[in-house]
Amino acid sequence: MAQPITSLTPARFDLAEGAVWDDQTDTLLFCDILGHAIWAMDWETRELQSWNFDKTVGSFGLCADGRFIVAHHDEILLVDPDTQERELLGQVEADDPRTRLNDGKVGPDGAFWVGTMDDRSPRQPIGSLYRVAPDGSISKVLSGLHVSNGLAWSPDARFMYHSDSSTGVVTRYAFDKSTGALSSPEVYLELDNTLGRPDGATIDAEGNYWSAGVSAGNVNCFSPDGELIKSIGMPVPRPTMPCFAGPGLDHLVVTSLKPLSDTDLMTAYPESGSLFVMTPGDKGMPTFHFG
Repeated sequence: MAQPITSLTPARFDLAEGAVWDDQTDTLLFCDILGHAIWAMDWETRELQSWNFDKTVGSFGLCADGRFIVAHHDEILLVDPDTQERELLGQVEADDPRTRLNDGKVGPDGAFWVGTMDDRSPRQPIGSLYRVAPDGSISKVLSGLHVSNGLAWSPDARFMYHSDSSTGVVTRYAFDKSTGALSSPEVYLELDNTLGRPDGATIDAEGNYWSAGVSAGNVNCFSPDGELIKSIGMPVPRPTMPCFAGPGLDHLVVTSLKPLSDTDLMTAYPESGSLFVMTPGDKGMPTFHFG
């Protein structure tokens, strides 16, 4: 039986991404990268509010003190959602106009992990992955990436997953929660346009890796051994990130983008740019906080 998938929002977002569940307020948060905004949706009422920025918002995370840590094009900001006060933690590749900040998440080490991507086409391997430590220091962890993406951690925090969307490779690293150190990289998945190249990702409570197959209109679930468990076709061709949400973490929310450069796709799929929700029978993991 096909999984029922319903729309959570109107198709108002150019590039919805970076969904985060806040269990303190029962709020789903996400960003519109090209819309230069972070959005929050009250889970019960479905009411939306937003915070606007000057440049692209590649991703963001929740802080232990209630603020957001935001990947603002080439800056890392701390933003108070109540007062709008913004603190600059540092700049990332600000001297390279070819790149921008992209996918990022707070890890089990309390750090904000965020990567960059080549913002041109065709993309070149000039992106990197950075770790923003709880003390605000920023260090480069990986380089040679086209589009840094797909961050997730195993439930026991022993492994970190990371993808390069252009190559389709998802790599798994041994992860040291106490230091954030990565070691023993191994190829976990090699994906192409059949299932969809890997975009945003999440982990469920059983350690299965959920990846948005952005080039094939699927959300794919893989076992810790890399076996395909399920591939769910979405109502739109460009899903961008899955996120477990809801008070029981038993709903899967999927963000999507508008294929603005493809008139035929835009016409055929008018719901592109919406957020969607389903209950796949799996549960997610609690959100980590920066600090």
